[in-house]
Amino acid sequence: MHQGTRITSLLALALLAAALPAACGGSSENPGAAGEVCERKSDDEATEFLRRVGCAADFEALASKPADASLPGALSVKVVLDQADQNALYFQNSTLYSVHYAFVSSHLSGDGPRYVPPLAQFNTTEYFTPDRRFVLGAVTHYEGPNVWALEISPYDTASADMIATLFRAVQGASFFGSKLAFHPTSESVAVEAARLPADIPVVSTDDLYAGIDYQPLSLGKAIGRLRFVKAASLKDEYLSHQDIVVLDQAPNDISVVRGIITEEFQTPLSHVNVLSQNRRTPNMGLRDAMSRPELLALKGKLVELTAEASSWSVREVTEQEAEAFWEAHKPTPVTLPALDLTVSELLDVEEVTPDPKDGESLRDAIKKAVLAYGGKTAHYSVLARIPDMPMQKAFAIPVYYYDQFMTQNGFYEQIEALIADPQFNTDPAVRDAKLKALRNAMKSAPVDADFQALLKAKLEADYPGLSMRFRTSTNSEDLDGFPCAGCYDSHTGDPADWEDVLDAIRKTYASAWKLRTFDERTYYGIDHRTIGMALLVHHNFPDEEANGVAVTNNPFDTAGVQPAFYVNVQAGGDVEVVAPPPGVTNDEFLYFFSQPNQPVTYLTRSSLVPEGQTVLTAKQIHELGVALDAIHKRFSPAYGPAAGNNGWYAMDVEFKFDDDANPNGPPTLYIKQARPYPGRGAAAGAP
Repeated sequence: MHQGTRITSLLALALLAAALPAACGGSSENPGAAGEVCERKSDDEATEFLRRVGCAADFEALASKPADASLPGALSVKVVLDQADQNALYFQNSTLYSVHYAFVSSHLSGDGPRYVPPLAQFNTTEYFTPDRRFVLGAVTHYEGPNVWALEISPYDTASADMIATLFRAVQGASFFGSKLAFHPTSESVAVEAARLPADIPVVSTDDLYAGIDYQPLSLGKAIGRLRFVKAASLKDEYLSHQDIVVLDQAPNDISVVRGIITEEFQTPLSHVNVLSQNRRTPNMGLRDAMSRPELLALKGKLVELTAEASSWSVREVTEQEAEAFWEAHKPTPVTLPALDLTVSELLDVEEVTPDPKDGESLRDAIKKAVLAYGGKTAHYSVLARIPDMPMQKAFAIPVYYYDQFMTQNGFYEQIEALIADPQFNTDPAVRDAKLKALRNAMKSAPVDADFQALLKAKLEADYPGLSMRFRTSTNSEDLDGFPCAGCYDSHTGDPADWEDVLDAIRKTYASAWKLRTFDERTYYGIDHRTIGMALLVHHNFPDEEANGVAVTNNPFDTAGVQPAFYVNVQAGGDVEVVAPPPGVTNDEFLYFFSQPNQPVTYLTRSSLVPEGQTVLTAKQIHELGVALDAIHKRFSPAYGPAAGNNGWYAMDVEFKFDDDANPNGPPTLYIKQARPYPGRGAAAGAP
């Protein structure tokens, strides 16, 4: 719940709605549902606005999907209260006029005080000044919890009196008036909502989420065999790329499957969802999925799963339909960039991806750096060159030393033999066992003595007495179009025990040959012999105060109407923020950094901090926003509109707050990595 906000439960709203008659209005003879009288004269006319909404058909004729799709299954109609005209109320056609300005400038602009100024001035006065002409909002019907909610923009500074006036006008001019509640869309709006008169019900985002049973994440259609699996059993069960899997919760990792349904809702930044978006396969949350009769009736059968923005469906299909679908949806083979094995320098990270030369783009510079130092390091180097970017000092070990390790120990020959083994390729249990044997051999193999001496000298000179993190940086991760989230494992080693450092390096190298990672590459037609792993190395902070992930654009609004940063953050460093344990929730919020009052809209709250508190302070959120804004702008020439991408663009950023550098002071922000975010938002469909 929002701290200090009066909350009316959904049950109370439902009882209130049942006890009161629906408001009827208008003079049209078009019938609606019982007790409703429609206002529209004809079903064929394109109604630009109504002064009253008398029935469901009126509402549907004006409605569009809201710009913010963070709560699915919603239809919304924008409303305008004209205070210069005795509080005249307008329900605008929100498909014809997707923003308030388009409507008021077309219909409500006149001479003198009635003149509607240009857009920039309008946005300043009508959302932020107390003497504004218009009070602007929207009525949204949330289908899952069946709630009618009046909302204002998260950044709107309308007073409680303005909100109350708008609420009563909408309530008196609509068939749903008796069911209407006010929904605060940000923390600052919630403060004003607490000042509303007692007879205006307020419903929280938490309550809306509690009434929703379907969560669309990666949209699309797929055909596969429906399987039910507990997430905890995935390590012992082999899934096929021809399976659609129903899970009790979202795992941190999963092999290639055709579609995913999880009983617990996910964060859009989970590895499972990032993988699904990259694979262009449907992924959805569905409460009670493991026990739903319509799914259980199809267990073990070939089905077609469709995940849409507001609904989902499943139906049984024939073997012929399945075979045709699989043939038509084979992924385009991915060819990895060739490795540069001529580079053997241990470089400070700033030097890995230098600023582009004349005639070279940032994208070109990143691609070149990937050849010797891998995707993670190439992007980290760009981050390190952004002025005042809060980051850890780091250096890079090129792929040259991975190739040396594999060559000197004969591992390339072992891999060739595995790839040529028919049983290895067809039996996942055999493949799993033989890859495990390969990894075990790698974990105990000798490391070149000259390389050890070079590394030891670097650590003693620049990182004396520090435990170090050896992070994977391959030519098959963190790339535009193939991020391979969670494919590889990083490890920590303490130079005080040199064998501990060698163990960390060998374990990290060996993670290139995990079963899921191998199968992911196979699915995309990648030649396994082209894989190379560099290492990004920096001081390890074992006990950060907060860890999180963020997207530098609003994944719930790919149209760009309400740009925001989307953040998932959790207290402490023990809980995986992108795949929390059952029953554990993160702080999940939208930060409207570009708006004057920079509001924050919380979608979920962390279960690991006291009720009423948040993981990050307002100051820390702002500090993070400054960094995310700089990252978004810096990488835009490589991946955004400046690179020829005319659509939605974002970077996927990992960060933490840690007090290791100053234990007596507040935790410091550190950006851990940035990579191109796959897809076009949290509910992205297949192209």
